[in-house]
Amino acid sequence: MAPDLSATPKIRSRKGGAAVPLDDFDRRLLNEMQGRFPIEPRPYAAVARSLGVPEERVLTRVQELIDDRIIRQVTPIYDTRAFGYGSMLVAARVDPEHPWRAAKIINSHPGVSHNYLRNHAFNMWFTIAVEEDSKLGLQGTLDLLQELTGAESIRQLPTLKLFKIRMDLDMAGGTEELSAAGEAAEPAELERQPYDDLDRAVVRATQGDMPVVPEPYVPAAAELGITVDALIEHLHGMVERGLLRRVAAILFHRRAGFSANGMGVWKVPQDRVLEIGPRMAAIRGISHCYQRPTYEDWPYQLFTMAHGRSKEECDAVLDAVANSVPDLQDRAILYSSTEFKKVRLLYFTDDFRNWEREHAGV
Repeated sequence: MAPDLSATPKIRSRKGGAAVPLDDFDRRLLNEMQGRFPIEPRPYAAVARSLGVPEERVLTRVQELIDDRIIRQVTPIYDTRAFGYGSMLVAARVDPEHPWRAAKIINSHPGVSHNYLRNHAFNMWFTIAVEEDSKLGLQGTLDLLQELTGAESIRQLPTLKLFKIRMDLDMAGGTEELSAAGEAAEPAELERQPYDDLDRAVVRATQGDMPVVPEPYVPAAAELGITVDALIEHLHGMVERGLLRRVAAILFHRRAGFSANGMGVWKVPQDRVLEIGPRMAAIRGISHCYQRPTYEDWPYQLFTMAHGRSKEECDAVLDAVANSVPDLQDRAILYSSTEFKKVRLLYFTDDFRNWEREHAGV
């Protein structure tokens, strides 16, 4: 195996960015909110029953955790590709002395949901999505961004196979639990799914921050002119059709104590990708696992993302990935040093067309 190419990440402190002490109840609550927040008329009551506390305690504490910037938002998580959006991960080589200039331009695109500086020659990593009817399309958008940023080169890294995407931070488990193997899953489908005007309206009414109230679906149902029960039934149908992944709390990682994230990339035999990918995804501390294309200067087919309370914890999780697959040919670990942008994508807005009109005149 080639030497580990990682370096100690420079975790830059920001105002309000330090980890906040959390007690046992907070950790249990955050685990519930991330992974099992139910789609029902009174979801906070269901969380309270699971924790054995009054509903009011859950509502009060969730709002406090939002105010303290530990919970970023409670929101539906819709599937970008299922709605026909073109999307991919992109690696770019930008001026290492002035990365913020390029980041500002890239961040201006409404389809950029994540953008990080990482310790590699390809130093800027961002995810981007464009609408189905985009006049520029993904290729045209990336060509324009490369021109505007002066990026030396850009590598397109679309998802070829999705083995795992589940951004839950295990607040209670330690390094040993995060490094343990769980159940391997079948690769997920990524194709566009049929949807109609009602689906589009439901997305517009529910996306973004959900209110922290006993019946959070009431405002969206009123906007749609339907009952809460009808909205809940429709949301369950969207889950079954692959349009909605789940409803969950999204955390500020560093404020919740997870100060490091390591992207482990792996060179494996091409004929073993479908065998190895699910085994890597089964490690509990891995939140994302994908197959992506390779290039002459980028030979890694499999990507795994680990989040940890320290670089050492991320290393332990990624070592567990390596140990799960003997005879791996090569790997690298890229740590983020700066988070330029992290938001949930908003669908079916005018922002995409306005950006193309402003920057490309189309």
